[in-house]
Amino acid sequence: MASVVAHIIYAEKYFEKYPSSEINKDEFILGCVFPDIRRVDKSIKRKETHLCFDPIDLDFDGLTSFQAGWKFHLYCDMRREAILNKYDFYSLDDTTDLGHQPAKGLEDEIVYDDYKNWEKIVNYFNNPPEVSNLVGVSPASTCGDLLSTRGGQETIELWYAIIARYIEKKPDSKAMKIFLSKQLGFADTAGNVAEVVDKLRKDGKVIEALNKVKEEIV
Repeated sequence: MASVVAHIIYAEKYFEKYPSSEINKDEFILGCVFPDIRRVDKSIKRKETHLCFDPIDLDFDGLTSFQAGWKFHLYCDMRREAILNKYDFYSLDDTTDLGHQPAKGLEDEIVYDDYKNWEKIVNYFNNPPEVSNLVGVSPASTCGDLLSTRGGQETIELWYAIIARYIEKKPDSKAMKIFLSKQLGFADTAGNVAEVVDKLRKDGKVIEALNKVKEEIV
C-alpha cells in the first residue's frame, strides 16, 4: 500500500500512459487518495474503503471519475505489493518496521519531484467539491453508501486538508512525522517512523526497489 504522494504520482503516470477525455483528472486524483480517510475516522473500517470493486483492475467503464480514482488506489496497492515482492523488498533491513510506514514515507520522498504542479493540487484539496456528488452509483462498486452514512463532508474536508499540508513541499522526516501524528493509530509512533526513514534513505537497494515501483506500477 502506497502513501498519498505516491498515489498521486502513479495517477499522473496513468494519465501519461492512458490519456482520457472521459475522466475528469482532478476528480480522479481526489478519489485516488480517498480510501485512506479511515485514518481520521475510527468509525470507518478498512474493508469499507478497500474492498469495494471486483475485479480490481484498470477497467473504469461505468464509473464516475471519483470512483475510477478510488478503484485506481486499490489497484496501485495491489500492484505495488506484487512489484516489491518480486524484488524481495521485504527481505531488506527495516522495510517491515512500524507497519511498513517508513518505506511508504520514503517512497513519497523519492517520487515527489516527478510532478511539478503541486500548488494546484494543494489548492484543490483545501477547497474540495462536495464529494458525495462525485461518487454516483455503480454496480461495480460495493461501497456506494459509505459517504452518506459515515464521515460526512466535514471529515472529508479534514482528510484532504491534512494531505494538502503534507504535499505542500517535498516530504522530509519532519513533514512525515507531522502527517502521521494527525492520523489515528500513528500519533505515538510518528517519531519512530521518521527515524527509520532516515535509515532506509541510506540503503541503495531500498531506493532501487522503490524506484522499480514507480517504473512498473502502470
